[in-house]
Amino acid sequence: MSYKIFEYDPYLLPFEADIEQRVLNYRTKKRELVGESGSLCDFANAHEYFGFHKSEDGWFYREWAPAADEVYLTGDMNGWNLTELKLQRLDGGVFEIFMPGKDYLYDGCHVQTIVMHKGEMLRRIPLYIRRVLQDPNTYLWCGVVSDEPEYKWKKKKFTPSKKLYVYECHIGMAQEKEGLGSYDEFRENILPRIKALGYNTIQIMAIMEHPYSGSFGYQVSSFFAASSKYGTPNDLKHLIDAAHEMGISVLLDVVHSHAVKNTYEGINKFDGTTTQFFHEGGRGEHPAWGTMLFNYDKNEVIHFLLSNLKFWMTEYRFDGFRFDGVTSMIYHDHGLGTAFTDYTKYFSLNTDTEAITYLQLANELVREVNPNAITIAEDMSAMPGMCLPIEDGGIGFDYRLAMGIPDLWVKLIAGQRDEDWNMGHMWYELTSRRPMEKYVGYAESHDQALVGDKTIMFRLCDSEMYTHMSKHTPSCIIDRGIALHKMIRIISMTLGGEGYLNFMGNEFGHPEWIDFPREGNGWSYYYCRRQWHLADDKELKYEWLFEFDRAMIELAQNNNIFAKAPVYLNIDEEKKIMIYERCGLTFVFNFHPTNAYDGYRVKVKSKGNYQVVFSSDDSPFGGWDRISKDYIYETQKQGKEHSFAMYLPSRTMCCLKKLKR
Repeated sequence: MSYKIFEYDPYLLPFEADIEQRVLNYRTKKRELVGESGSLCDFANAHEYFGFHKSEDGWFYREWAPAADEVYLTGDMNGWNLTELKLQRLDGGVFEIFMPGKDYLYDGCHVQTIVMHKGEMLRRIPLYIRRVLQDPNTYLWCGVVSDEPEYKWKKKKFTPSKKLYVYECHIGMAQEKEGLGSYDEFRENILPRIKALGYNTIQIMAIMEHPYSGSFGYQVSSFFAASSKYGTPNDLKHLIDAAHEMGISVLLDVVHSHAVKNTYEGINKFDGTTTQFFHEGGRGEHPAWGTMLFNYDKNEVIHFLLSNLKFWMTEYRFDGFRFDGVTSMIYHDHGLGTAFTDYTKYFSLNTDTEAITYLQLANELVREVNPNAITIAEDMSAMPGMCLPIEDGGIGFDYRLAMGIPDLWVKLIAGQRDEDWNMGHMWYELTSRRPMEKYVGYAESHDQALVGDKTIMFRLCDSEMYTHMSKHTPSCIIDRGIALHKMIRIISMTLGGEGYLNFMGNEFGHPEWIDFPREGNGWSYYYCRRQWHLADDKELKYEWLFEFDRAMIELAQNNNIFAKAPVYLNIDEEKKIMIYERCGLTFVFNFHPTNAYDGYRVKVKSKGNYQVVFSSDDSPFGGWDRISKDYIYETQKQGKEHSFAMYLPSRTMCCLKKLKR
């Protein structure tokens, strides 16, 4: 059978057997899990059986712990008696106990699981617990029974937009205060800002519970627990409900690529063995991250992870997922040190076919739960077919992150003089994509905002930001930074993909990195915040960047910018000019640091009259209004090309639209 992936990319034909095997592996594993006619949606219900469940007569508690000899439950409800509540062993390594009385367990009741394994008593947090709290005195984590009143959703139905304008965010560091923010504070203070900027999707980091905040949520301990650092489960539901009422989709930054190594707080060695969830030996530990790696071939692990996805979609109504660490999942060397320079690197013994099968199953499940859901892959390797349907030979994601674009800007800003920037190379890096696959373009994400890295604005301006961001304080360094910040963002959005992403605060050039309290910063919350007042202050230049970002998103949405691919019109390497068209808009960039051009011939797609509708040189964005929005440019034909003459100031961009007759 021939799949469409070969029509889209004939260079894959030598690897036809690998693609055939990819689809065969998926079909074989699905049949193994659900039979010939079963559904993944019906299969992925572990959370409805395991964990704590209230009935009319009392409480059931169940765990899967195949290597355990005995399992007990202890907690506030029995005075922490370690052996009073013994679970009964059922088939398949399942343990169960029924506790009569609806009030025997209660909301806020602290619990732990006691696992006996080969004579050793292991204190564990229940695998499917939905809330976990840390003791402020001992710093130890404990499971907490969650029995809040059922949340009453105001927005009964919500359909996410597939034209993605993503605002990546972190609940804990989203507030102005020096300290962890809450779900309620985010809902009240930050959601309205996102709505005003025009973003239609939020992608939330660090929701799945994690013991160490400094991991930024990427070392998960309790997979079914919404982080208690920011509030209660109902607080998170209220946030998501409010976002939906505003027309904003909510994506979970899901971490199924690895898990925290901790045994007391995490799922590692829950039953006393590493192999309950993870591989043994070197294959089971990430050499760079120090975390545990799932065995994606084990059916019980797939059951756990797929159920986890369904849980977040049904219990909290997330509209989809950004899958973290996909590159790490799909290669045995986790992509560390591998240069993906040719197709053989994608189809070799280094490829983890079991992980690829899991991702195919995950994407199918997500569609079964919600056909309108969105999935995004964080894959730096550009694995072919990542964002093609499974039936076409793909892995099934909707989008992949255009991870090479931030790297492009870092290399240009940090490694080359402005006058040496190569327009042809820039065009190639911004437009090179797998055929028929959708990308989310972005200039920077949370990765570039963390301590140890720098945001674009910080790279461009550095310490000058502390002294010269007043509108009354001139600075050529700040002028350059603001000009390039605007140009980099809009070219990344309009060339870089079929969606766009920004990390919170970066839209207005936030001056500093983000960080959690740690030994290296004196355990301070100073950097664990976003300084929104900087964008609100009419006397500061941050306002210019904020207004530019808002207007840029509005321009893109009003013109459905992601509906068609960009069309190359002209590159003038000597003058540092780039011109292209997308969805009826003509974009003209002059990246030259000093040279302005009067009477420059701007090539357009078709003859007619054109007018500037957007310009980085507009005064509300910190420009000097040197590009007229009133003047009508009439094309002239030169050979087969249509063009007109216009003035192009240095380090500016403008967007023109053809006037209707």
